[in-house]
Parts: sequence; C-alpha cells; structure tokens
Amino acid sequence: MSEHMSIAQALIAAIADAMAEDPMVCLLGSPLGLGPQRMLMNGLREAHPDRVLDPPTCEAGNAALGVGAAMGGARPFVDLSTGSFSFLAFSQIVNEAAVAHYMSNGKVRVPVTYHTLEGVRGGGAPQHSQNVHALFWNASGLEMLAPATPADMYGLARSAIASDNPTFIMGHAKLLGLEGPVPERKAVPIGKADIKRRGRDVTIVAIHLMVHPALAAAEALAKEGIDVEVVDPRTLAPLDEATILSSVAKTGRLVVVDEAPLQGSIASGIAGMVAERGFHSLKAPIQRVARPDAPVAFAAGLEALLVPTAETIAAAVKRTLSTS
Repeated sequence: MSEHMSIAQALIAAIADAMAEDPMVCLLGSPLGLGPQRMLMNGLREAHPDRVLDPPTCEAGNAALGVGAAMGGARPFVDLSTGSFSFLAFSQIVNEAAVAHYMSNGKVRVPVTYHTLEGVRGGGAPQHSQNVHALFWNASGLEMLAPATPADMYGLARSAIASDNPTFIMGHAKLLGLEGPVPERKAVPIGKADIKRRGRDVTIVAIHLMVHPALAAAEALAKEGIDVEVVDPRTLAPLDEATILSSVAKTGRLVVVDEAPLQGSIASGIAGMVAERGFHSLKAPIQRVARPDAPVAFAAGLEALLVPTAETIAAAVKRTLSTS
C-alpha cells in the first residue's frame, strides 16, 4: 500500500526499518540535520536506545568511528550535519573508508553510510551553502547517492545501509519537507537512474535538488510544444551512463543541471562523458546549467541570482534547440 511521506520521514523510516531487521545497524549522530522535523528522531531513540548514539561534535572523529565500527562488523549510519562540515572528515571518508577494501586486497569490508545536508539552503552564506557532492565524486571506492523524492530517499537509504561498500547519501535542506508517495517500502538499486519524465526533443539530466526545477521547466516548455525528457541519475557513483546515453541517442540534445559550481562539477563530468561516448548522437552543443564559480552570498537577492531555476533551465533548452 502506498504511503505519503516527506523526504525527512522517508529517511527516518528507512533507518528504522533497517534497525528493526538488523541488530548491527546503529546511528551515530542525530537528529540528522532534520531541522523542524527533528522530533521524528524520538521514535528511533525509544525503540533502540542502545543503538542511537550522540557523540560529541567532532566530524573527523565520528567519521573515523564509523569506519572502525564497520570494519568490526557493524553497519553504522553516520550523520555529518551540514555539507561543509564533511570537509573536516574528508580524510577519514576518502583516505580510509573508500580505499580500505582495495588496499586489503578485498579482505576488509567497510559497510558504513554517511549522510549530510548540502547545497544552497537559504541564508547559509558561503560556509553553509557548499555543494560537496562533486568533491566526493572524485573519491574512488565511495558510493554516492543523491535522492530527490521520498520514494528514492527511502529506497536508496535502504540500499546504502545494506551495502558492503562505504556509501554517502547527499541530502538537501530544501528537500526535507518535500512530500510524495512511497509506493513500496523496498530498496532502490544503487547505480540505476530514473527517467522522471519522458520526452523526445531534449534530454535534461538533473542532479539532486535540480530535478524539481527541471521538471517545472519541462512542464512550461511543453506548453510551447517542446517535449523534454528529464533523467534523474539518483546514484552519482556508480553513474548509470547507459540510461543517459540512451536518452541522448533518442533526443539528440542534452542539458545538464547541477547546483554545484560549474568548475569541476558533475554537470561537467556528465557532459564530458556524453561528448566522448555519445558524440555521434548529438545534434547540437551540450548545455550546462550550474552555479557560478563564486561564494554564495548571504543576501537573499544575491543568493537567488546564483542558483539554477526553471527559467534558466528552460533558456538552456531553447539554446540547444536553436543550434544544430
């Protein structure tokens, strides 16, 4: 039976179900950066008081604790709060968790899940508005998930906790309250993209939060007779290149949207992959829509100028349609 949840509720439900099924699942750090929905944590604490731990605020120490616990047989879920705080745990995640399996010749598993809330959240200024997914995307050995709907959050979180690989779930503060159906409480496969809207004229690959303005742009363009396909990778590592290439082969045009700064962004990586492997399908140059390479301003008006919108995405679609 389908349930209606917010993304925050879906994440808590996924952790609760995993903890009920597996006594080795534990939670380090709460209330998961849930903001006004932090009361959702109460049920977890009451059900598993010995497995919901609130260590002192020390991102490096908590990330390292997660690595050690995972190596010892537990399945820890480690919350790192705001995205930029994960910089303090970069070495533990990238230089320990992500490479332990390789460096041990497959003898060591690190089934740890990390979670953070990244992105431009509104008034966060430079230090609390970082999109960290592009930085961690460069770390070989780390699975990376970027769910944009409650159903995907529930399903991908279940897969992350069950995975024997270190996995990073990228949450977004602006998505926490987003509500939607969760048709089934089951895992969503890691490494499989989802076509959120089918179309024939242009492919938009939208990352994370950007799925929603991309869908809004597609709906607006449909009124002008432009049929847009919206692909949500959901999993950034491993990336479902086959689904992206198949969509571009159908439409012949590509717009990639990422809230992160353009330089070194996943938008740039996907554009490069399609240019290399799908060039023969392209009827026009690829368009990238991303944040300028500048710090995020605190002032609301200036902040709004930096973030991709349905309007800037629609303009990129029209640019690629205007050239051939």
